[in-house]
Amino acid sequence: MADLSVDHLLGIKNITLADIELIFSTADNFKEVINRPIRKVPSLRDITIANLFFENSTRTKLSFELAEKRLSADVINFSSSSSSVTKGETLIDTVNNILAMKVDMVVMRHPNPGAAAFLSQNVNSRIVNAGDGTHEHPTQALLDAYSIREKFGEVAGKKIVIVGDILHSRVALSNIFCLQKLGAEVMVCGPTTLLPKYVKSLGVKVETNLLKALEWCDIANMLRVQHERQKLKYFPSIREYAMQYGVTKEILESLDKEITIMHPGPINRGVEITSDVADSGQSIILNQVENGVAIRMAALYLLASKISR
Repeated sequence: MADLSVDHLLGIKNITLADIELIFSTADNFKEVINRPIRKVPSLRDITIANLFFENSTRTKLSFELAEKRLSADVINFSSSSSSVTKGETLIDTVNNILAMKVDMVVMRHPNPGAAAFLSQNVNSRIVNAGDGTHEHPTQALLDAYSIREKFGEVAGKKIVIVGDILHSRVALSNIFCLQKLGAEVMVCGPTTLLPKYVKSLGVKVETNLLKALEWCDIANMLRVQHERQKLKYFPSIREYAMQYGVTKEILESLDKEITIMHPGPINRGVEITSDVADSGQSIILNQVENGVAIRMAALYLLASKISR
């Protein structure tokens, strides 16, 4: 069997095109598994995985937990709000105490960029980054690209615009790296205040006019405004943002082609996207959710195969 080139899944920047394609082909097999009457395989029966979430999460945490249970892994869940971290314990001490209980893999979300990479250098376990601050969110980018591949047959040559709060989004950065490695053209679109100054250096097109961006693209990946990460006011009001950057049914119908709508969730209905767009036939949002389980099963399975016994 082919092997990943990395021992940890820390970010899309760290992996190769061959790694992405291996994860996709493995996910194809697991997609078939999760659509069977018995949705479980014994692949990770002797593996123990700890989910460490130092930030709130619903979809990602549930998706990872379901992926682990579908693979028959033993799962322990950790929430920082009810842990010794609140008493001043360091991240390494927390994780080493968990690993002393013979845990093989750690899935971690953390508010600080680079936390997963730091952990991988200091503890003896396979690490999966489930989001580190405003840095990367590799499994989200993989499931997004996998969903595009599923709908269109391939990602290469597709024009994808990422719309919204690019400045605070780890999803945007991971998506840019992943889509470019797969041969897509990428544009970012949003208010100038929500576009990072370095964004052009990533080799993406930049557009501040939503209609122009939608006329250019085949697929629009809509991001929410991340108020919890914002310490300043980046635009006058939510209402004004929605008027300038919200996708409505009327806007989609005014285009001379049909584009595909994506969203990593959670959706702020009526802000970046209206309900009639989110629930329309042009949306593949629920496909993304289903594919998230298959992609995470694939990533966990491939990393577990590198654990020495």
